[in-house]
Amino acid sequence: MATRKKILIITGDAGESFEILYATHRLREENYIPVIAAPAVKRMNLVIHDFEPGWDTYVERMGYIMESNISFDEVNVAEYDAVLMPGGRAPEYLRNDPRVIKIVKEFHKSNKYIFAICHGVQILLTAGLVDKKNIACYEHVKFEVEACGGIYITPDEAVQDGKIVTGKTWQSHPEFYKIVFNCLERAAVPV
Repeated sequence: MATRKKILIITGDAGESFEILYATHRLREENYIPVIAAPAVKRMNLVIHDFEPGWDTYVERMGYIMESNISFDEVNVAEYDAVLMPGGRAPEYLRNDPRVIKIVKEFHKSNKYIFAICHGVQILLTAGLVDKKNIACYEHVKFEVEACGGIYITPDEAVQDGKIVTGKTWQSHPEFYKIVFNCLERAAVPV
């Protein structure tokens, strides 16, 4: 029997509820083990970003409470096949955590898949991984992507560039996860 593959999910307080729950559920459905890493092992306060008529940007509401499995200090990149960074507001402050940047750079150096959706791309920006890369993300992160040398992709909901897969928002889940699971399946095939 094959060993179940582990996928690291990096998030924290104010992570996007739907993106985190969808990721953990879909990964389990496909027989992967999602492991949620946060600044500390604790009950995290997640949020829901939604769109209201008359608003020029998204609104934020309280989301679900979710327990992290491990802290960033406990991450051993060698144990995981890929890393996933959901959005919400969490990436805004997590990108300033040197542990997070070190983890993501180790995944890149190890030639493992890196998945980011919505504001999760902000972590890739700080890690210096978007230069000359096709990137899909929330439209208001476009400036940061282009300022860091990335190529903001439109109208595609999700895009793969090498070992990096990015998606625009939780509305992009169907396209994003189709690419994610294709990548994970290819990674599982012996060369």
